[in-house]
Amino acid sequence: MGATMNLLQRLLARNKNKPDRRFEVVNAANETTIYIYDAIVGNEADAEWWGGVAADTFVKTIAAIKDDVIHVRINSPGGDVFAARAMETALRQHKAKVIVHIDGLAASAASYLALAGDEINICDGGFFMIHRAWTMAYGNADDLGKTVELLTKIDDSLADSYVKATGQDKQQIIDWMAAETWISADEAVALGFAHKKSEPAAKAQAWDLSAFSNAPQPSVSDVVDPVDPIDPVDPPSDNTIDDPRDDEMNARLGAKLRGF
Repeated sequence: MGATMNLLQRLLARNKNKPDRRFEVVNAANETTIYIYDAIVGNEADAEWWGGVAADTFVKTIAAIKDDVIHVRINSPGGDVFAARAMETALRQHKAKVIVHIDGLAASAASYLALAGDEINICDGGFFMIHRAWTMAYGNADDLGKTVELLTKIDDSLADSYVKATGQDKQQIIDWMAAETWISADEAVALGFAHKKSEPAAKAQAWDLSAFSNAPQPSVSDVVDPVDPIDPVDPPSDNTIDDPRDDEMNARLGAKLRGF
């Protein structure tokens, strides 16, 4: 029997079989380049199930780098809020100069990970996206009330991070988050999310962004994946997907908060 997937699970499931996902570390001439061309997940077990860059793997990778410059190349639809915070912290605490290159998309959790850069470049045609945190929850009124309280704190923390990075008014940031705002490359530079524009990457993964409300619409050829058992072109309107994996997905993640 199929189960209802929350929006984070839906995003991860719909991109699980994308062909060009990439987490790679390249060392050259006293500089390290890290490719985050994937979603962000909490740990290696989640990465094994969903794919994605695991926070624990990333943090260990950063800690082992001895170079003075780290280039972080991002094309990510987002992921786990706490995982991205851990990754962001690892970058901010490293002694190296961190240069971020948004090679396509820094959406949701990937947006504040990108802001960890001392220098932030966004390719022509690239996007930031910010929104309020998501989660799944169950229980009585007290349980759900605690979840609302926690989500409110997460949103406030994210808004503070965006304000610190951009200098924008906090209420304006809150409004943009509530509206799920997609910020183009030109807008990102003008609003302080990035320092300058750059040339597009040679190849950037086209993500299935149907879990989001206001995402730019790709062409059908970009989103159809013949090996994906979930049809991304005509998703069920109630987010219910009849997939035998759903019950196991919910069992694995049911006890975890996943805002992003």
